[in-house]
Amino acid sequence: MDKNTAFILWFDQVGIEDVGLVGGKNASLGEMYRLLTPKGVKIPNGFCVTANAYKYFIEKTGVKEKIDQILKTLNISDVNNLAEHGKKVRNAIIEAELPQDLKDAIAEGYRNICIQYGENTDVAVRSSATAEDLPDASFAGQQETYLNISGVPALLEACKKCFASLFTNRAISYRADKHFDHFKVLLSIGVQKMVRSDLAESGVMFSIDTESGFPNAVLINAAYGLGENVVQGAVNPDEYYIFKPTLRQNFRPIIQKTIGSKEMKMIYSMEGGKSTKNVPVELNDRRRFALTDDEILTLARWAIIIEDHYSEKAGHFKPMDMEWAKDGKTNELFIVQARPETVQSQKNRNVLEKYKLRDKGNVLCIGRSVGEKIGQGEANIIRDVKDISKFQKGQILITEMTDPDWEPIMKIAAGIVTNRGGRTCHAAIISRELGIPCVVGAGNATEKIKQSQKITVDTSQGDDGIVYEGILKYDVEKIDLSQMPKPKTKIMINVGNPDEAFDLSFLPNEGVGLAREEFIVNSFIQAHPLALIHFAALKDEEARKKIEELTYGYSSKSDFFVDKLAQGVAMIASAFYPKDVILRFSDFKTNEYANLIGGKQFEPVEDNPMIGWRGAARYYSDKYREGFALECRAIKKVRDEMGLTNLKVMIPMCRTIDEGKKVLAEMEKNGLKKGENNLQVYVMCEVPANVILADQFSDLFDGFSIGSNDLTQFTLAVDRDSELVAHIFNERNDAVKTLVAQVIATAKRRGRKIGICGDAPSTYPEFAEFLVEQGIDSISLSPDAVMKTAQKIYEKEQKLGR
Repeated sequence: MDKNTAFILWFDQVGIEDVGLVGGKNASLGEMYRLLTPKGVKIPNGFCVTANAYKYFIEKTGVKEKIDQILKTLNISDVNNLAEHGKKVRNAIIEAELPQDLKDAIAEGYRNICIQYGENTDVAVRSSATAEDLPDASFAGQQETYLNISGVPALLEACKKCFASLFTNRAISYRADKHFDHFKVLLSIGVQKMVRSDLAESGVMFSIDTESGFPNAVLINAAYGLGENVVQGAVNPDEYYIFKPTLRQNFRPIIQKTIGSKEMKMIYSMEGGKSTKNVPVELNDRRRFALTDDEILTLARWAIIIEDHYSEKAGHFKPMDMEWAKDGKTNELFIVQARPETVQSQKNRNVLEKYKLRDKGNVLCIGRSVGEKIGQGEANIIRDVKDISKFQKGQILITEMTDPDWEPIMKIAAGIVTNRGGRTCHAAIISRELGIPCVVGAGNATEKIKQSQKITVDTSQGDDGIVYEGILKYDVEKIDLSQMPKPKTKIMINVGNPDEAFDLSFLPNEGVGLAREEFIVNSFIQAHPLALIHFAALKDEEARKKIEELTYGYSSKSDFFVDKLAQGVAMIASAFYPKDVILRFSDFKTNEYANLIGGKQFEPVEDNPMIGWRGAARYYSDKYREGFALECRAIKKVRDEMGLTNLKVMIPMCRTIDEGKKVLAEMEKNGLKKGENNLQVYVMCEVPANVILADQFSDLFDGFSIGSNDLTQFTLAVDRDSELVAHIFNERNDAVKTLVAQVIATAKRRGRKIGICGDAPSTYPEFAEFLVEQGIDSISLSPDAVMKTAQKIYEKEQKLGR
């Protein structure tokens, strides 16, 4: 058989070298079916109607001349002109009759699928353009897919519609933009056995983080029913992150799970000539995760196998964008599509652009952020694609959701906000590709934002994308990482928000000197640990209601705390793996603990919480040790189950040697033994006693981290929360510097690690220089201070001749 003249080629007859014959999608399916099925990746069988068949069809029937004639008067900058010409071309294709020999070949292929899978087998019919998925021209989603097609007549009709979809308005516009000849881009069709995900779940998966470009994570989106809803952003799906390096070592590193609302699902239909329809999802199903942990890990392992295969073939790292589906009849998972990821993998990682909002305004709505930019302009609410001609360049598009028909206006938008969709939906993918800030899944943006209202769309603040009223001031900082000198002193980063960790990992760093639990507890858990443990005894009805809502789906409310804390910590530990990440146990004061949901019942009222029951004193106390046990369980989970042994722990506000011993004993009781599985335990140096007794603290702990704020507070007897004495508070005071110099000298003499995680070196470059003079091992800085302070440290080291 001559491949180049065949109308039909089976998946096991094609590979990635056949893109010109069967298009990117089909070539990839064939490649995987032949070479990755033996490695355990499941792919449903099928065949390709070749690009040669498409060419034969348009030439033999005279359709090519008709198209040529129609497109002579095309003007893609006029939306109405584009729509009119697109419709004429598609009609010309659909009205033409397929040549008999081509019909026979397609029918024969379908009969063979039925022999393998059963009579009248249901198939998915997907377009696969020959120029699709080129690195500089992502055609992904340009052409159509038809699902639940069975029988030869329906298949032939779907094939013609696929051929016509090569000339959708957006595809015509896209080719004209990219200067592709309309007849140089050909179309192949994939005919593949349907996976019965209408009875189960489906979604998309990337072997790279789609927001930051962090290469060590798999991102999976999942919802119920057929996969089109997730791809198009019609639902807000679940989102799961899995860490690749320790998954390869057979750990179970699901580092984040976020539940999506999954309001509807697409199922098979026989109504009104349509093969699919959307139906609502029951509330109980919406509020639980669509996939089990085992299924999440199976898909992630497949993502690694697929990425490894294509990377090896290309000779360089090649992250992939995949679609998966679960069959509700057999409960088997399948990969139904894979293509190269074309946005993050093309970015120049040497130049960082940091957007920072200067003003704060009235928040109109919040969704998931896409990109890390700020855009502003006049809101234009468009509810239906037929009205896109009303959109003007530089406006912010506000809509329910987008699909490829919206692309002509998306590329001229200053920002995009959608009610529905997750971070792998159509709006997200295209705005990422275009570099436009986008907020998806905002729920009620079309109600909360008024037509023509001036707004600011901010996606620079981590996971939350925020839409503000008015045009707010912001700064853009461009950082050239290639110009950054590498000091001998370790430069580490202070990280609170797990959602920013992947981004921050691209800054030059030697790990995390301070990961704060407080942000994770406040943002992701929200409830007091003892209110979760003693939920039955909780008196506050409002708090009970909120906790029930937060912990829905968890049989144990304590497990909720452990899971959420473990995931937050794991996001940070994985972002910087295998470099050290030093996590400080919770350091809330009693008034802050009381503000957590259900907290008032379990917290005393103190006159001065700053010097009261905080840090180490809580962990071994009968009044809190159960809460501390949950923290220990979460850390054990991150280290033992997820394999993130780069995670070290640190004890705050440890005032006496006896306290240190009690906390270490409490940790050991909860499965965290210093030295076991390479667990290092540090102590914060933040009270003068830590400096005076540094020799004895060195006997107990692996190292110190200086908390300059508290050390200043306790050295100068200044309440750092009081504005009345704020003028006295100064980390550069000689008394503070004397203590800092003393503890560094003791730690060096005792062979213990010593760093600083307090604010002083981030705020005052001269304080950083002083620390270098003392020979400190590491300086942990706030992210915005890394570049400028590292430069100062390097210059100081040069002067000292290091």
